[in-house]
Amino acid sequence: EGMALPQRIFPPEKICKDWQQRQRPGAGLFNLGNTCYVNVILQCLTYTSPLANYLLSHQHSQSCQQQGFCMMCTMEAHVRKVLCSSASAILPGAVLRDLKFIGEEFEYGRQENAYEFFRCALDAMHRACLSGCRDLHGSSQETTIVHRIFRGFMKSRVMCLSCQAVVDSYEAFLDVSLDIRAASSLITVLEDCVTPKQLDQEECFRCSKCKKKAAASRKVTVHHAPRVLTLCLERADQWTGTKISKFVEYPEYLDLRPYMSDTDGEPLLCSLYAIVVHSGDTCLEGHFLCYTKASNGLWYRMDDESVDNCDIHTVLGQQAYLLFYAR
Repeated sequence: EGMALPQRIFPPEKICKDWQQRQRPGAGLFNLGNTCYVNVILQCLTYTSPLANYLLSHQHSQSCQQQGFCMMCTMEAHVRKVLCSSASAILPGAVLRDLKFIGEEFEYGRQENAYEFFRCALDAMHRACLSGCRDLHGSSQETTIVHRIFRGFMKSRVMCLSCQAVVDSYEAFLDVSLDIRAASSLITVLEDCVTPKQLDQEECFRCSKCKKKAAASRKVTVHHAPRVLTLCLERADQWTGTKISKFVEYPEYLDLRPYMSDTDGEPLLCSLYAIVVHSGDTCLEGHFLCYTKASNGLWYRMDDESVDNCDIHTVLGQQAYLLFYAR
């Protein structure tokens, strides 16, 4: 439907979304000074069941030929250490030691943003999967296990308001950032996202049917939903830089069907399994902690080395920054 189909290159690993074994949560993570942004993302990735199942299977490390740092091998060792350790907390030493390989902008000991680390961690894992594969077509590169779990597609439909001709384009995404300034709930944000909006004069649209510039509207929908949907509630005001500290309601179960290109059919349910929370007066300082659902189906508050059980009402009452939903 207007998108180039990838020529599959990577082995079609079976993606197992259900935990292979149910157990209490693993270890907490020590904070070595301003490393909470690393800890929360590592914990959220550890409890992303399709990724964790793949890493625990050793499929990557058994065939890895990368010299030096490999993010997939590093994550494989980390997840196994967290989930299998008898200690109450461990040090994510390998990740912290190689921060510069994950993202050039990260400097050990300096406060950084959890969302930026998440993006860089996914990119680093993706690059590790591509190591040794040369001259791959772009669409083939997108068949790595990382993209098969986190990647979705957005569809942008521009309609000429004069003759109703439409032009569709597609864009891949690994996460979605949402403007929450005018919203009280995630549902209202998503409803606004899929509402057609008239293009500004600067974005004037030249209609191929009318053969002239014309007024037009754009509607953006989810064309293909990822297995894991990551949503970033933008808490830094893009104009003032100040933190948006208001509560935005979000559900435990999210039906994506109303926001899809095809709104007909069965509900497309996603279940919340992790959130990241930022505490502090500004986005440039403060502290990150997370809430994750372990393989035993119970929720836990993970604040660096502390791992404490909690209930879903506590989880849904947070000033969330990142939301992780699994289909």
